[in-house]
Amino acid sequence: MKALVTGGGGFLGTAIVRRLLDRGKSVRSFSRNRYPHLGQWGADQRQGDLADANAVWRAAEGCDIVFHVGAKAGYWGRYRDYYKANVRGTSHVIEACHKNNIRRLVFTSSPSVIASDANLENVDETYPYPHRYFAHYPKTKAMAEQVVLAANGPDLATVALRPHLVWGIGDHHLIPRLVARARAGHLRLIGDGKNRVDATYIGNVVDAHLLAADRLKPGSRIAGRAYFISNDEPVEVGWFIRRLLEIAGLPRLRRSISPQLAHFVGATLEFTHRLLRLKGEPRMTRFLAHQLSRSHWFDITAAKCDLGYVPRVSVDEGLRRIEPWLRQL
Repeated sequence: MKALVTGGGGFLGTAIVRRLLDRGKSVRSFSRNRYPHLGQWGADQRQGDLADANAVWRAAEGCDIVFHVGAKAGYWGRYRDYYKANVRGTSHVIEACHKNNIRRLVFTSSPSVIASDANLENVDETYPYPHRYFAHYPKTKAMAEQVVLAANGPDLATVALRPHLVWGIGDHHLIPRLVARARAGHLRLIGDGKNRVDATYIGNVVDAHLLAADRLKPGSRIAGRAYFISNDEPVEVGWFIRRLLEIAGLPRLRRSISPQLAHFVGATLEFTHRLLRLKGEPRMTRFLAHQLSRSHWFDITAAKCDLGYVPRVSVDEGLRRIEPWLRQL
């Protein structure tokens, strides 16, 4: 088997590339940049942009399966940039699969495709997409997911995985940002911190992707479906953040603001950034305020039954594994 991993230089992409190579598979990574560690491991690297259909098509030549992990993430930026990477780029991946007679496509989606201002507690894959979104990322990921699932057919089997809050060694965003804000004295808990979320260890997410790949083929049970992926042990946001800070050797988080104030601050900062065309991203947005103050945890019965997925690394074990790395951030 020869696999193409889009976004192979990112956090999750790198972990999937490594696991495939450990399995003895031939792997090609498609990213905008080159990554020395991928070359050292023996991965074939191709550079390009998902918005470039020809570059995607050439990267997929000779491959048997595509793990489409690459995307524009984050909660701030121009809509056209998110659309170009996440929607148009995904369409290019599907086209490349058809042109190269690739019959399996595993798409990395996100639970944020169903995010609204409501708590999501133990919801499953029947939960509908919302009528409106508070950020461009979840909106364009939802559009991309629907394109992927609609592309499922006799010549191309597709599946979408929705891992929630992926964390672990090598994370470039979630944990480093929390640590940086805590060190700068800018970190605040939104609400009482008792809202529960799924925080999914990176190794478990990789397991889910490979299990899906092993079971995916045209006409299979999982073809054309989406699956939530989690650690199956929702944790309180306040507890998780405090544990991260504790093992990082940082002072205990004691300050908080109300969800209503966080939403107001987010809306104000969004307006100010747009009006003044400020660079960078606001410290708070409405989407971020909702994500940090609401419960988001999911029923993964379908993934257990159809993929054979069982999270092997618990939250406690994952925290023990990342402690040496976390103290170096």
